[in-house]
Amino acid sequence: MNQTPAPTPNAPDYLQRLNPEQRMAIETTDGPLLVLAGAGTGKTRVLTTRFAHILLSGRARPYQILAVTFTNKAAREMRERIGTLLGEPVEGLWLGTFHALCARMLRRHAEYVGLSSGFTILDTDDQLRLLKQVIEPLRIDSKRWPPQGILGVIQRWKDRGLTPERVTPAEDCDFANGQCRAIYASYQARLVQLNACDFGDLMLHVTEILRTRPDVLAQYHRLFRYILVDEYQDTNTIQYLWLRLLAQREGQQANICCVGDDDQSIYSWRGAEVENILRFERDFPGAAIVRLERNYRSTAQILGAASGLIAHNDGRLGKTLRPGRDDASGEKVRVASVWDSDDEARLVGEEVERLRAGGHRMSEIAILVRAGFQTRAFEERLIALGLPYRVVGGLRFYERAEIRDALAYMRVLNQPADDLAFERIINVPRRGIGAVAMQKFHQAARDGGMPLTAAIGAMLERGEIKGKARDSLAALLACLDRGREALPREGHVVVVDTLLEESGYIDMWKADTSVEAPGRLDNLKELVRALADFESLGHFLEHVALVMENEESAGTERLSIMTLHGAKGLEFDTVFLPGWEEGVFPSQRTLDEGGLKGLEEERRLAYVGITRARHRAIISHAASRRIYGNWQSAMPSRFIEELPDEYVTTTGAASQARSRSFGQAPAFSSTFPITARRPRVADAGDAAAPAKAAMPVGTRVFHQKFGYGTVSSVEGNRLEVAFDKAGPKRLLDSFVEKAP
Repeated sequence: MNQTPAPTPNAPDYLQRLNPEQRMAIETTDGPLLVLAGAGTGKTRVLTTRFAHILLSGRARPYQILAVTFTNKAAREMRERIGTLLGEPVEGLWLGTFHALCARMLRRHAEYVGLSSGFTILDTDDQLRLLKQVIEPLRIDSKRWPPQGILGVIQRWKDRGLTPERVTPAEDCDFANGQCRAIYASYQARLVQLNACDFGDLMLHVTEILRTRPDVLAQYHRLFRYILVDEYQDTNTIQYLWLRLLAQREGQQANICCVGDDDQSIYSWRGAEVENILRFERDFPGAAIVRLERNYRSTAQILGAASGLIAHNDGRLGKTLRPGRDDASGEKVRVASVWDSDDEARLVGEEVERLRAGGHRMSEIAILVRAGFQTRAFEERLIALGLPYRVVGGLRFYERAEIRDALAYMRVLNQPADDLAFERIINVPRRGIGAVAMQKFHQAARDGGMPLTAAIGAMLERGEIKGKARDSLAALLACLDRGREALPREGHVVVVDTLLEESGYIDMWKADTSVEAPGRLDNLKELVRALADFESLGHFLEHVALVMENEESAGTERLSIMTLHGAKGLEFDTVFLPGWEEGVFPSQRTLDEGGLKGLEEERRLAYVGITRARHRAIISHAASRRIYGNWQSAMPSRFIEELPDEYVTTTGAASQARSRSFGQAPAFSSTFPITARRPRVADAGDAAAPAKAAMPVGTRVFHQKFGYGTVSSVEGNRLEVAFDKAGPKRLLDSFVEKAP
C-alpha cells in the first residue's frame, strides 16, 4: 500500500469532523492521488471538502481547479456544498460534467476543427435525420442496417477517441456492408458544413485539439493547478484520454485526484473501462492511494457479505469495508429459496406487508432486479395487496412500448373489430403504410360500416391496394386469421408466441442494435410467460386492463422497484434482491459476450446491490422458471455460493442450494415439465380429421411470408425452421406446408 502523509494536527473545524482516512485524502494535495472510496464511505464529502480545502489554504483560486462529475445533479450538489463550506457562493468554477466542460472549451477553440464558436449541438433526432441524408445515396437496406445501428457504431468510435481517419481496418466492422467508416467520414464532413456537432463530438473535438495543438494544451496546463475527478471507474476511453492530456505535464508532477471504486464499475455496456482506474499508478508514477473503508451506511453483516462476495474478483485493487458506526451490528443477510417467480413475488409482498405493519416507511424499501422483465410479477403482487409502488428509471411493465405493441396484437387477435389496437400495429414493424393510405382505409371502413380489418380485407380482394402495402397487409391479415383458427386447438400461449414471430415484430427488435433491444425482447418473453397464468386470451386482456387502471396518488409514499444499474448511488433501509439464478444473475448474455470480464462485472453489480441496504438485505432465487408455459429447473446463482456463511441465514431450500455442487440437480427439479398450454378440446369432428403429415428434421417446407426453408428441429407440433432468406423461426407445423 502506498504511503501517504499523516493528517496535520490543529486542523480547521471542517477537517476535524472527518475520519483519519478522509482527512488524509483531503490533505494530500500535491501529486497524483487515487482515492478508493468504498460504498457509503463519504466519497462526495471528501471531494467537496478537498475542493474547499485547496481554496481556503490559498493553494489555488476558484478558476484554477478543474472538477469533473458524471451528472449535472452531482455538479450542482458539489457546487452547493462548496459554497456552504466557504460560507459564500463561488463563481467562475470549472466544475461540471465531461461534456459540459468540453463544450465550454470547444466554444473557445472551435476554429481548429473547422467550426465557429456559435456551433449547434444536435439532439438524437437531428443526428438520425442527418445520417439518413448521408446514407440515402448509398442505397443501404434500412431494414437490415437501420440508421440507429449505424449511428451507434459511430458513437462507439467517438467514445474510443477514433476520428474517421483513425478507424483502421481492424477497428472497422461489417455493419452496413462494411461502409460504416465511409459513412462516418461523410457524416462528420456534413456536420462541419452545418457548423454543428453531436454529443460525442464535444469530447472528441477537444481531445483532438489538445493532441494536435501544443499551444492550446499549454494554456490549460498553466490554468489548471488541480484536477478533481468523481466516479473515475466509470470513465470511457475518450474521457480517460482527455484527462490524461490535461494532467500529465513533462517535468512536473500531476496534481490530479481521482475518486472512485473499482468494485462499483458496472457500466461497460456504456463504454466504461474499469482498466482506467486499475492502471492509475502506471499512468501517474509515484501516485498515492488512500482507501476509504469505513462505511457509514450498512450493518456489519451486510458489509461482511458484500466484501466476501467481491473478494472473488481478480481485477481489483483491493479493500475491505468495515462499519463506521457503533450501532452497526444488525441481522444477517437472508437468502430465501422459492418455487417460482410468483412464489417469489408472494414472499416479497408478505414481507413488505409485515414491515409496513411494523411502521417501516414504504419509501425506504426497494426491490432491485437484474433485468426489467422481472418487475411484472412484483407489480402484479403489489397491486393485488394494495401496496403503493413506483418503477424508478423506467415505465411500469404494461406501459412499456414493446408490451403495448404486443398487447395490441393480442387485442386484434381476440377482437378483429378493435380498430384502435389495429391502428397501433398496422405499421409496426413498417409495412409501407402512409398517412394517405390510412385515410383511405378509414373512409372505406366508415362507408361500409365495418371494422378496419374487414375494410382492408375487402379492398385487398378488389385489388385497390398496390405494391408493398398490398403484400404486407395481406400477410398480416392472414397471420391473424391463422392465429384465430388455431386458438381453440393450440391455446393462447402458443398462438400469441407464433403471432409475434410471424408478424415480424420479434424480428424488428432482433434487428435493432440499440442497448435497450435485448431487454425489450426479454420483456416480450416475460409477457408470453404471463399468458400461461390465465384460462384464455380474453381473461388475460381483461386482467391487464384492470392492472393498468391502478394508479397511486402522487403524494403517497411508495416502495421503489428498479434495476441494479439504476440503484447505484442510492440507499434504502430494506432491499430485496430477487432472481439470483444462473442465467438471470449473472446474466447469461453478459457471460456469453464478456466471458470472465463479464462475470466480474456481474459480481460487482451484485456487490452494488447488497451495499444499497442499510439494515436489511433479502436475496431470493427460484427453483424453477416458466418458459413459454413449461417449467424449467433454475440453478441458484454462483454468487449465493460465494457469500460467506457467517454473514448469511437461509430459508426454504437455500441451505441445500449453497452446499450443493453445480453439477447436481437443483432443488425442486421435476423430471416432467408442467405445461401451461390450454388442453386440446376433442370433438366428434376430430376423429374424422386427417392427421397432418409428419415433418421430420430435414424436411423442405414453404411459408407464405418467410418462403422456403428446412426443418432444423421438432418439438411436438412446434418446428424450428431455417428459412433460406428469413433465417431461423419458431412456428406451428400447421402454418407451413411441405415444399413441392
